[in-house]
Amino acid sequence: MNPTLVRWLQAPSIIVLFLWMIVPLSLTVYFSTIRYNLLYPERSGFVGLSNYEYFWTDPSFMPALLNTLILVGSVLAISVVLGLAISILIDRPFRGRGIVRVMLISPFFIMPTVNALIWKNMMMNPIYGLFAVVATAFGVEPIDWLTQLPLLSVIIIVSWQWTPFAILIFMTSLQSQDQEQKEAATLDGAGFWAQFWNLTLPHLARPISIVLLIQMIFHLSIFAEIYVTTGGGPGVQSTNLTYLIFTQALQGFDIGVASAGGVFAIILANIVAIFLIRAVGKTLTV
Repeated sequence: MNPTLVRWLQAPSIIVLFLWMIVPLSLTVYFSTIRYNLLYPERSGFVGLSNYEYFWTDPSFMPALLNTLILVGSVLAISVVLGLAISILIDRPFRGRGIVRVMLISPFFIMPTVNALIWKNMMMNPIYGLFAVVATAFGVEPIDWLTQLPLLSVIIIVSWQWTPFAILIFMTSLQSQDQEQKEAATLDGAGFWAQFWNLTLPHLARPISIVLLIQMIFHLSIFAEIYVTTGGGPGVQSTNLTYLIFTQALQGFDIGVASAGGVFAIILANIVAIFLIRAVGKTLTV
């Protein structure tokens, strides 16, 4: 095919990609360098890096950054470990496997807001929630999860929704594993763990990297679960960077500082993604 014609055919998608991604990013960088408060738009003006300094020196910044890293790391660890265990468990044929698979991946298709409401009212409510009912039945004082353990509560809520995504990816990848290798390993006397470390895990190296990358991108921007359940509190115990940016933009009406936080979040996401993919790739391919 003519190279010129190929370029013309690619042009519309490139233009759409530019308008969809580059332009908003450029505007965010622009707003991060000006003083722009929605309550006083007439006082706007260029301030350079002052918005970044204000965002970094905010007393809520370090707790929010630490909460973000703990939240992302915990959910990734839980979803990958449970996803691997469950996908391997249901990989072998058994009666009703199709129904079990559908039920296992169905939580992933629940909207985050609905998911948070289910856990807040049906599971973690200290009076009539399922956890409280079970604790009372055993004579234990019920825990007010969202008040006493807010960050852990958010981690559980997000992990419950995203573990099915890992199960779906791993379950699909296991279908392409060479069964002759597993049979040969079994005949040679290799047990379950030997087959897992030497055959299954290397086979799932790329799927694991994909799951980690995709989930990390989404988990860095978790908002609905925090907004619906804990509201970032008590204090800032469950506030992450996304929720901090929200408070700056829509509660403090400071678009400049919020844009500076958005730029920082983009940089952080790219740094974590590069480090994560390289570390996982080296570990699983050795």
